[in-house]
Amino acid sequence: MSVTAAQGFTAAGIAAGIKANGNPDLALVVNNGPRLAAAGVFTSNRVKAAPVHWSEQVLRGGTVSAVVLNSGGANACTGPKGFQDTHATAEKVAATLGGEFNAGEIAVASTGLIGVLLPMDKLLPGIETAAAALSADGGEAAAIAIKTTDTVHKTATVSQGGWTVGGMAKGAGMLAPGLATMLVVLTTDADLDSSTLDRALRAATRTTFDRVDSDGCMSTNDTVLLLASGASGQVPAYEEFAQAVRTVCDDLARQLIGDAEGASKDIRIEVIGAASEDDAVEVGRSIARNNLLKCAIHGEDPNWGRVLSAIGTTKAAFDPDRLNVAINGVWVCKNGSVGEDRDLVSMKDREVRITADLATGSESAVIWANDLTAEYVHENSAYSS
Repeated sequence: MSVTAAQGFTAAGIAAGIKANGNPDLALVVNNGPRLAAAGVFTSNRVKAAPVHWSEQVLRGGTVSAVVLNSGGANACTGPKGFQDTHATAEKVAATLGGEFNAGEIAVASTGLIGVLLPMDKLLPGIETAAAALSADGGEAAAIAIKTTDTVHKTATVSQGGWTVGGMAKGAGMLAPGLATMLVVLTTDADLDSSTLDRALRAATRTTFDRVDSDGCMSTNDTVLLLASGASGQVPAYEEFAQAVRTVCDDLARQLIGDAEGASKDIRIEVIGAASEDDAVEVGRSIARNNLLKCAIHGEDPNWGRVLSAIGTTKAAFDPDRLNVAINGVWVCKNGSVGEDRDLVSMKDREVRITADLATGSESAVIWANDLTAEYVHENSAYSS
């Protein structure tokens, strides 16, 4: 049930007419309390969409009563009018929900084409329709409504000790995040304050969403929100809660890579033997963004030379004559030179595992990426996305 798996939340997903194809394009998630605590992380792209600027301000207060999300338009690079539209969206949600709701506690998220104003004549009436459709079973409809080039909607839940963490995500392209990845809403009925949520969320995103690197392109709209209703009355230990949040984030991050635009291979890149975690992450990202390697993986060619070439572009500490590389468990490169027979490597499966050993220290990191295909090029050249 996605974001409504946790008690205290209702959601809806409807077609407001923002998308020309008539598909669902507007989602609403409401926290019915009794607690309205929240935390969020956002894109580190210096070009930020209007809803990111708005929601960053909202999250400074640590209270979010509802989130409204639209697909079919990013509302990015739209100037003062775009920000006014975001403000108007939050005002409309607050007015429609009534009662104690106010715009300063409504987070807004958008996804779609950059540089185009949203059709407010469709979006604002759509909020009324979505509000009327809110239900405790509306999580799946909400997840469907935030899709753009996604082929499937993405949800995950973890329940334990009488409390739950649930979530939904969208994203298939521009997956090279800094702190967040496209649009994600997480909910919990645990009774925790905003500072605890913030600590757990940042710890989780750092090793999950922030280590998904599909195409080296960072979005202007990346948003991850975590809302707590406190409806279960349970106050879990921090470590237990943080692990549950990380599990849900990891599940959603893997689903994002699995649905990446045009991809035919999921690539797990593990960097070991690094002098620092930062070195391991830098090397992993360099390997993930090497287009020659991504093409080789698509062609099922265990071209380990391209892995070494990518490592060599980084500032990480290593000795080129001590580097080791394994592809699907076969150490095709040993001590910076020819290792086991590359013909021993089978790459028929969807998942390809690359291990890069820097032989310098004890730190490690895992980055997830995917191959580069003709389908990816077609999807991003045949039409705007």
